Amino acid sequence: MRFFFLLLLTTSVNAQSGFNQLSLDSIFDPSFEAKGVPAVHWLPFSGEYAILEAASESGQKDIVRYNAATGEKKLWVPASRLVFPATAAPVKIDQISWSDNATRVLIFTNVGEDQVGERTGDYWVYDIPVNAWYKLGKQFPSQKLKAGRFSPGGNKISYVYENDIYVDDISSNTTARLTYDGSDNVRNAQMKGCNMSMIHLRYQHLVKGRDGYSWSRDGKHIAYVQLNMEGVPDFYMINNTETLYPQIIKFPYVKVGQRMPAFRVGVVDVTNGSKRWLEVPGDASEDYLWQMEWLGNSGELMLQVMNRLQQKMQMMVVAAGDSIARVVHTYEDTAWVEPNNVYWLEDGRKFTWLSEEDGWQRMYVYSRKGERLHALTPSGYDVIAVHGVDEKKGLAYFIAAPQNATQRYLYSVALNGKSAPVRISPAADAGTHTYQFSPDLQWAVHTYSNMETPPVTRIVQMPDHKAVRLLEENNALREKLKQFQIAPVHFFKTDIGGGVLLDGYSIQSATLDTTRKHPLFYYIYGEPAIQTVLDQWNGRSYLWYQFLAQKGYVVMSVDNRGTPSPRGRNWRKIIYGQLGWLAANDHAAATRALLQKHAYLDPKRVGIYGHSGGGQMSLNLIFRYPELYALAMPSSFVSNQRYYHPAYQERFMGLPQDNPEGYEKGSPIHWAKQLQGKLLIIHGTGDSNVHYQTFEALINELVNHKKQFSMMAYPNRNHGLTEGATTQYHLFELRTNFLMTNMPPGGR
Repeated sequence: MRFFFLLLLTTSVNAQSGFNQLSLDSIFDPSFEAKGVPAVHWLPFSGEYAILEAASESGQKDIVRYNAATGEKKLWVPASRLVFPATAAPVKIDQISWSDNATRVLIFTNVGEDQVGERTGDYWVYDIPVNAWYKLGKQFPSQKLKAGRFSPGGNKISYVYENDIYVDDISSNTTARLTYDGSDNVRNAQMKGCNMSMIHLRYQHLVKGRDGYSWSRDGKHIAYVQLNMEGVPDFYMINNTETLYPQIIKFPYVKVGQRMPAFRVGVVDVTNGSKRWLEVPGDASEDYLWQMEWLGNSGELMLQVMNRLQQKMQMMVVAAGDSIARVVHTYEDTAWVEPNNVYWLEDGRKFTWLSEEDGWQRMYVYSRKGERLHALTPSGYDVIAVHGVDEKKGLAYFIAAPQNATQRYLYSVALNGKSAPVRISPAADAGTHTYQFSPDLQWAVHTYSNMETPPVTRIVQMPDHKAVRLLEENNALREKLKQFQIAPVHFFKTDIGGGVLLDGYSIQSATLDTTRKHPLFYYIYGEPAIQTVLDQWNGRSYLWYQFLAQKGYVVMSVDNRGTPSPRGRNWRKIIYGQLGWLAANDHAAATRALLQKHAYLDPKRVGIYGHSGGGQMSLNLIFRYPELYALAMPSSFVSNQRYYHPAYQERFMGLPQDNPEGYEKGSPIHWAKQLQGKLLIIHGTGDSNVHYQTFEALINELVNHKKQFSMMAYPNRNHGLTEGATTQYHLFELRTNFLMTNMPPGGR
C-alpha cells in the first residue's frame, strides 16, 4: 500500500469571492447533515401516528402520539417508563411495532447479526394501560431472537429462535413451540438463505412476506417457508481483529450456477401445532418464493413463485384448509420479470398487476381467473412503484416520471380505468418526492428534495395532497450552504450515437477558466440496481463533489442503458446477458462525446470511482479503455461474476454454463492485464455480500501481470464500509488524497 498525504482538511476563505471553501472536516461536521424526521409509526386509528422523541440529553426517548389533522400531541409513554423492570436501566429502542388496538408495543433491543446477516436481539412487550413488561423467549439466551411480531388481536407474539418458530401468549404467560426441526441445515421462517437478500432489499417496500412467515388474519394459523440448506456449500470468513485468536465465520452460500436450497411452505395451527405442507407447482429446489400473504379473512393464502432464471412469475392461491396451490396468473419475460405487489379488489374477485408486455411498465386490473380486464395507466411511461389502492375512494397511488426520468412524482388513477392518471405531487416542486402512507391511505409523510435542495418533510392529507404540518425544512443547512461557494448542478443528455441519449449531471465551479483544460472525475454505478442521475439530495457525496469542484475538478455522473431508469423496458433490459459489457461501452462512448463537446476537459486526466456495482464498472473501464481513463478508485466490487450469488447475477446474466462468454467479458478480472493508469482498490474483509475473496482474486491477477496498484483493506467492515466511528472519514480522505496526488486539479 502506498500512502499519500495532503493538507486538505482546513476550512479556508476565498478572498476574492468572500465565500468559505468546503473541506473534509466541514463535510463531516454534523451541521452539514440534513436533518431527517423521527420514524413515523402510523397507528391503526385513522390519522394518528407515534414517534420517538428525545426526552433528555441522555438520549432517552418518549413515545409521543400525534393527531395528523390537528397536530395535537400526547405524551403516550414517557421515557421514565421505558426501563427494564429488573434493573431500571433505560431500554435502547431499535425498532417498535404495535398491536392492532395499539395498547401494546413490541420493542426490539440489544441488536446484533447472525451468520447470514439477519438481525437478532431481544424482544420486550410493553402493555401501555397497565404499565407492565413481558420478555419474549425469556428461557433462551439474550440477543438471539428475530422476526418478532404480534398476532392479530395482539395477545400473542411470534418469533424465531435458532431456526424454529415460537409463540408466546401474554395472557397465560406460556410459550408454544410450533416447529421442532430447525437446525443449521433446516431453517424455518427464513427467506435470506435463498440468496434473495439483494432482490428483497431493492423491493422491500413491496414484499409483505419477506421475514419468511405470516399470521392468518384470524390469528389461528401461521404460514411459513422452510429452507433446506443440505448440499449447499459453506463459505468461510475470518475475523482477525476482535479476539486474541482469529474467529472463523461459516455459513452456507450459493454462488452462480451452484446448488440452491430447496424450499417448502407449511401452515401450522397455532392452537395445537398441527401442520400441513403445501403442494406448490414448480421446482422447489430451484425456484424462489417471492411473496406469501394471507388474503383478507377468507383463510386463503397467496404465493408468488419465481423460477431460478427469474423469467417467469406464477401467482398462486391456496384455498382455506386446502394444501394445493393453484396458479391464478403467470407472467413471463425473455429477460427477467419485475416483482409485483398484488392488490386485491372486490373481496378477492379482482387484483392489480404490473406488466411490461407493451414495452412500458403499466398497471392493469385482472379477474380472479387471470383475465386482463382493463389498463389503469397508459403506454408511453413507466409505473415505478405502487404505493397502495384505496377501494373506498376508487383510487390507486403510484410513482412515475413521464417527462423527466431523473425525477419522481406521485400520481393517482381511478380503479375503473375510465380516466387518465393525475399528478398530485406539487407542480412547483421539481425533483424527487417520496411517501410513507398511513394504512388507510388517507395520510402520508411526504418528503421532497432535489440535487440542490435539502429534504423538506410534511404530513399531507390525501387525495388532494393538502399539507397539514411541516415536520422538517432544514433551514439551518440551507442558510449554512449560502456561506460557501456552491456550484450549480447541470443536468444534460449525451448522444452516444445510434439515437441513444444518456442522462447525466455535472458540477463545476462557476469561475472555471474554460480556456484551460481541467480534470474530469466520474461517479459511476452502471448496473440494474441503482440509477445515479437522480434529482434528489445526496448529502455528503454531493458536498464532496462540491469540494472537488472548488479544487478545480469537473464532476459528472452518467446513467448507461441497463440502469433502472423509467425509460421503458428495452432501455432497462437491453443489458440482459451482457452485464458489465454493454454498460462499459456506453460509458466509454459518453466519455468520448463529452471530451469532444467540452474543450476545457482534459483527455489525459479522466478519473472514475464507484462502490459495489460501481466498483465493478470502474474496473471494467480502466482495464478495457486504458487510453481514456487515467485513474480509478473502486470499492467493494465483484471482480469475477462467477463469485457472486445467483439471485442478482443470474437474474441479469442467466446461468454461467449457458452464457460463459458473457460472464467472462463482463468480469473485470479478465481484463486486468491491460491496466495502465493509477488504481486504488478498496474492500472490507468482513463483507458478507461481496466477499473479500473477489478482492484477493483481483490482487493475484494484477500481481501475475506485474501491474502496480494501491490498496486498502478495512478489517472486519461489511459491504457499506460504515462500521467504526471514523471509517467513512478515513475512506473519503483516502480517496481525496489518492485523486489529488495522482490526477492533480487545476487548469492546464
